[in-house]
Amino acid sequence: MIEKWKVLASELVFNHKWYKLRKDVVQLPDGKIVEDYFVSVRPEVVIIFAVTEHKEVVLVKQYKHGSGEILIELPGGIYDPEMESAEEAALRELREETGYSGKAVKFAELIDNPTKDTNKIHLYGVTNAVRTGQQHLDETEAIEVLLVSIEELKEMLLQGEIRVSSSVAGAMLALQKICID
Repeated sequence: MIEKWKVLASELVFNHKWYKLRKDVVQLPDGKIVEDYFVSVRPEVVIIFAVTEHKEVVLVKQYKHGSGEILIELPGGIYDPEMESAEEAALRELREETGYSGKAVKFAELIDNPTKDTNKIHLYGVTNAVRTGQQHLDETEAIEVLLVSIEELKEMLLQGEIRVSSSVAGAMLALQKICID
């Protein structure tokens, strides 16, 4: 039988607004003690699969410094559950990054890296998304909005043009759960 580990001690060893690192002392089910299990305390994430009334999927293209690449992905971002709900954050991120709005429906919740990260990825779908304004980007963001057909999206996924794991998983799930071919 699989059992949870017992946390004997926990301390935040690095605390910055962009990154938090926690060191846990844990006891494994067999009694072994691990003195230095490091965990990234990550903010919650929302990812949005938005489809316009013309059946075009709203994607974003932007530079991601961690990978050092310009990537195509679904709109999304981080949020603080104490400040707003996941649904509110999803609609905010969609508006800020793309200028599109609509009614959001949660269709999945994923865990990206359960070994070392604490956060979840909340996936929302927006059908009949409408452009209601301009982008409102952070000072570090430069985002190009792309509109692609469902068929183009499928081809981009299969050809590896969309490589961000949460966007690949989110798009594949959305195509099965909420999308109209």
